[in-house]
Amino acid sequence: MATQGEDAEGGGRAERGVRVTLDIWHPDCWTLEVTAETDAGLLGHGVHSIDGTATGRFTAYADSGDELDALVDAIRASDLTESVWETDDDAGRETPIAGSATRGLVVRYDLSNSINDALVSRGFIPDEPVRMQDGREHWTVLVQETRRTVHDRLEEVREEMDADVRVELITAPEDGSGMFRTDALSERQREVYRLARRRDYYTWPREVSAGELAAEAGVSKATLLEHLRKAESKLLGDEA
Repeated sequence: MATQGEDAEGGGRAERGVRVTLDIWHPDCWTLEVTAETDAGLLGHGVHSIDGTATGRFTAYADSGDELDALVDAIRASDLTESVWETDDDAGRETPIAGSATRGLVVRYDLSNSINDALVSRGFIPDEPVRMQDGREHWTVLVQETRRTVHDRLEEVREEMDADVRVELITAPEDGSGMFRTDALSERQREVYRLARRRDYYTWPREVSAGELAAEAGVSKATLLEHLRKAESKLLGDEA
C-alpha cells in the first residue's frame, strides 16, 4: 500500500500541490538592473501583454522620496524599458512593504525579457506580489506538481531564461506550514536547514544573513551554503 508521502507518479495519493518561494536572477531584466543600482525596491502586481509588449503595474518603495526619485529616474533611463508613468498606489497600500515611501508605477517593456511567462506556462501561479530588491526577484508561487516535476520545471525555466533560480522554501498551500519530510537529509543538513528556518533565513526580507547563520552553526559561510544547497536539492527530489 502506498504511504501518504509518496509521489503521484509512484502510485500514491494524488498531489495537492505546493507553495514554493523562489529567489531569481535572470539577464536583461530592468527590475533587477534598477534595484541593484538604487536603494529602493519594487513590488510587482501583475503583467499584461499585447503584441510582445508587457505592461506591468508596480509599487516602488524606499526609505525616502529622494530614493524613490532615483529609482524612477533609473527606470526611465534604462534601455530595457519603453515608458513609465505614475499612478495612485492602492495596490501597495494593501500589501506590507518595507519602506516609508511608496509610489505606484506602470511600466512598459519587452515581454521577452520577463521571466513571468516562463514560470506561468509551466504551472507556477503567483500567490503573492513579486518583490524585487538588491538585484533579485522573490516569487511565491503555487504549483500542482510533485517534488520531482517541480525540479524539472524549474530546470526548464533556468535553461530557457539563462536564469539563476534558487528554491528558498516549499510548503503545503493549505496552511503555509507543512514542509516536505526532511528524513532524506543528513543529520548536519537537517540541523542547518532547521536553523535557517527557525531564524527566518527564508523570509523576505531576511532576518539573518548567511554569515550570521554560519557563525551560529559553527561552520564557515561556504560550508553552510553547501549544506543548504544539498538540503534544498533533496527536498525537491534532485538527490537521493
